[in-house]
Amino acid sequence: MSILEGEGLFNDVTAIVLYHVAIAAAVSGTFSPWEAGLDLVLSAVVAVVVGLLLGWGTNKLMGLLGDPTLQVALTLLVPFAAYVLAEELHGSGVLGVLVTALYLVEYATDADDVMARLAGHTFWDIVDTLVTGVAFGLVGLELHNAVDTAEGHWGELLTWSAAVVGVVVLVRLVWLLPATWLTKRLHTARDVGEDIPVSWRETVVMWWSGMRGVASVALVLALPLETDGGEDFPARSELVFIAFGVVLTTLLVQGLTLPWLVNRLGVRGGTGREKEFERQLAVRAAKAAKRKLREIEEVEDLPEDLSEQMLRRAYDVGVRISPDMAQDERREASRQWSRRLKRVRRIESEMLSAARHEVLTARSEPGADPEVVDRVLRHLDVRSLR
Repeated sequence: MSILEGEGLFNDVTAIVLYHVAIAAAVSGTFSPWEAGLDLVLSAVVAVVVGLLLGWGTNKLMGLLGDPTLQVALTLLVPFAAYVLAEELHGSGVLGVLVTALYLVEYATDADDVMARLAGHTFWDIVDTLVTGVAFGLVGLELHNAVDTAEGHWGELLTWSAAVVGVVVLVRLVWLLPATWLTKRLHTARDVGEDIPVSWRETVVMWWSGMRGVASVALVLALPLETDGGEDFPARSELVFIAFGVVLTTLLVQGLTLPWLVNRLGVRGGTGREKEFERQLAVRAAKAAKRKLREIEEVEDLPEDLSEQMLRRAYDVGVRISPDMAQDERREASRQWSRRLKRVRRIESEMLSAARHEVLTARSEPGADPEVVDRVLRHLDVRSLR
């Protein structure tokens, strides 16, 4: 899963950069391999520099804004800024966006910025759903044009579509077989304990998981209508038809049969390992909360019952992550407990802050699963709000 997710991210960026080179050649009518290669390298370098600088600047600005609404709004504007700035400097806009995003994920995470993190996750989940829906909605709107294009040429266009689908599927297999073999040899030589596809079954699943989707739809719909000479873009309608054929075929055939193939081959995810890693993170978070409590006890003279109560809550941080407790207790507390409750909130907040810092530290450690880290961090964020 980690390989497929990373592959989907970087393959899309690589494909889009090459796409721009191909479009420039088709629009201008000239092509030089040397100039195309140089443009490819320069566009990548410019994009990386722009992405790092914009990521650094955004990180600083995030700290100045403070308000979660403004921070989320900034995350919406920054990708557009990264894309436009990189394109204006003749770099890859998509790669600039990717580098900016990776920088912000790595360096712009404040363990105590609970509201911004929760609001950001919710907001971008909605945006991702809407963008995907709009992209495939465009497929439906453009499909009638593709059908009109095929009138009288169904045999030829279906043949070309089948040929492209065959190349897309077979090239992936031809690449994965030696790549997996080489990876296994390198890892064996280095004695590295990372998870890699060690069996032919996992390699087959990776091969059959190469569906085409939103990126292919967006790229084919972005083909120019005309060349620099004012002529129609060569075979644009045919390319749209073929692209739609590839997307629909891979999604329907490979997508619908993938669960059957996974079950048939007996491939299973590392759920046990994920649970173990999540348990380890929970233990580390609880220990960090307890250490913070000890530090507070050295500075403040806490009553014994309050200290025991805080110790139980530190334990709950790790064991239950987001327990539905303290609400009834606080509602039923009388005025004489108000000061104590304020103290409890402050101490618990510092303990949870220590737990979040510990979990975030684990993100950069070798072998850490970022999705598990995010899941545990989300539990802690929800607990902080409660």
